[in-house]
Amino acid sequence: MSSNPIGIFDSGVGGTSIWKEIFSLLPHEKTIYLADSRNAPYGKKTVEEIVNLSKKNTEKLLSMNCKVIVVACNTATTNAIQTLRLHYNIPFIGIEPAIKPAALKSQTKAIGILATKGTLSSALFSKTSELYAQNIKVIEVEGNGLVELIESGKKDSYETENLLKELLKPMLREKIDYLVLGCSHYPYLIPTLKKILPEDVQIIDSGEAVARQTKAVLTKDELLNSSTLDRHIPEFFTNKDPLVLADLINSEENRYPVSFLEF
Repeated sequence: MSSNPIGIFDSGVGGTSIWKEIFSLLPHEKTIYLADSRNAPYGKKTVEEIVNLSKKNTEKLLSMNCKVIVVACNTATTNAIQTLRLHYNIPFIGIEPAIKPAALKSQTKAIGILATKGTLSSALFSKTSELYAQNIKVIEVEGNGLVELIESGKKDSYETENLLKELLKPMLREKIDYLVLGCSHYPYLIPTLKKILPEDVQIIDSGEAVARQTKAVLTKDELLNSSTLDRHIPEFFTNKDPLVLADLINSEENRYPVSFLEF
């Protein structure tokens, strides 16, 4: 089992921001990434739809002999991970908005949460907010349209920048000092966000924390790959346009294959 791959799924290409952190921390682990871009975004779907899509993705990764599954989607984590843990005998690692560190560190006592409707309306998000942000003003904004732009390869476009300027207005009025990114797609917007936000606003995403938790779970369950001889070539699959996914993961130094897969 220890030589089996880590499975990672997201509603689309955004979860590659999580994959990058995992691959950086655990370079000797095999990884398989599943982008359910055909059904993106999950944030506008019902809980039942999100659960069913998460089960579909899980079963595809299980058929590829994955030893652990990372739900690299805030909406799927907050709405479906408890059900997944009940139905499948495999460790699951989830991702949710990093409200706790933002609330604890805020000096202005005002933080912004940019997330999907599915995440913001979930019971898990409400519970986390109540637990850590009681004395903090939390400005929640639905990032309507952002996932679609990123999935269309337009993360650096003027259209995306203009949409972000509109979405961030309520947060800037309240003088937030921390912006929590509540969707794994959104780290790809950080360069544009930094152009819009004041320099003293800190941006927090959950990628590093998810990677550390993945390592901790593998260590606890004695599933870490014992072979450190090879750096494995990760596998990427999408049920939509492979070029959009390839554009996010590839650079001049590294070129990884991306395959179309019907699932």
